[in-house]
Amino acid sequence: MTSFSSRVAAAAAAIRQIFPETPLQENDYLSKKTGARVLLKREDLSPVRSYKIRGAFNFFRKALDAGNDAELFVCASAGNHAQGFAFVCRHFGKKGVVFMPVTTPQQKIDKTRLFGGEFVEIRLVGDFFDDCYRAALEFTENSGAHMVPPFDHKDIIEGQATVAYEISGQMPGARMPDIVMLPVGGGGLAAGVTHYFADQRRDTRFVFCEPAGAPSLRESLTAGKRIKLAKVDNFVDGAAVAEIGREPLRHLREFATEAVRLIPENRLCATMIEMLNVEGVVLEPAGALAIDALKDFSKKEIRGKTIVAVVSGGNFDFERLPDV
Repeated sequence: MTSFSSRVAAAAAAIRQIFPETPLQENDYLSKKTGARVLLKREDLSPVRSYKIRGAFNFFRKALDAGNDAELFVCASAGNHAQGFAFVCRHFGKKGVVFMPVTTPQQKIDKTRLFGGEFVEIRLVGDFFDDCYRAALEFTENSGAHMVPPFDHKDIIEGQATVAYEISGQMPGARMPDIVMLPVGGGGLAAGVTHYFADQRRDTRFVFCEPAGAPSLRESLTAGKRIKLAKVDNFVDGAAVAEIGREPLRHLREFATEAVRLIPENRLCATMIEMLNVEGVVLEPAGALAIDALKDFSKKEIRGKTIVAVVSGGNFDFERLPDV
């Protein structure tokens, strides 16, 4: 059986069919502000402006390589997984149905239609991700379609882990980061990145950045089991998940609760505006989580450290600007 890191390397090579590596950019502004050497992994510069295309592509690739002859695929998403799914449907020439919450920003809905073209149908169901996910599962059972989960599947995690594979090859001087800051929603990205670095025996500290209004990982680590939140604040729509994925938690359960930082909404908004005004970088709320978490550390604590913050997405609907 091949190792996780070798499977991730194969996934990364295959993904080059549709886009090059996203940049790992040293950010002088954040470095001077924090006293650390801050590098941003710019997943907002992928073709769909988020990392989600990675997991979707890898899932399709492995399903089709295994001889799956399904002609209809289904996904449920708050937006970014839907766009990656739609892009990949068109790439492989497969029909897809996308279930999205009715609260999904219009910009993400329009871009999903654009990426999928005639291959994708969109259905808006419920106020939260969990509502549309249930609808997608029911549709899949009744139609015989093939479900492409947003985070809770080994092939999705393997695809998201290509972020870590790229970071490993992009680090200046081949020195690995002291700290990697990862946004967390369903946990697929965090599980993939941490698993890859562990497989490579990298001595790197991880900081998991969750919205304060959707702390599903924090609560699950505290309880020692998966916890479903009774209430979720949907402002950080790309990470507003009531229950961390079962497969991601299997990889993340070893981490201490203290590794999770809860990011308040008002501070996150300030970070989004700051990055737009100072750096000209457009971030969605979930995409700003890892950068915002830098504010939790004193200069003394991180001075001289090399920190990679994963910028997970830049699909911001400017109609939401008054909310920010």
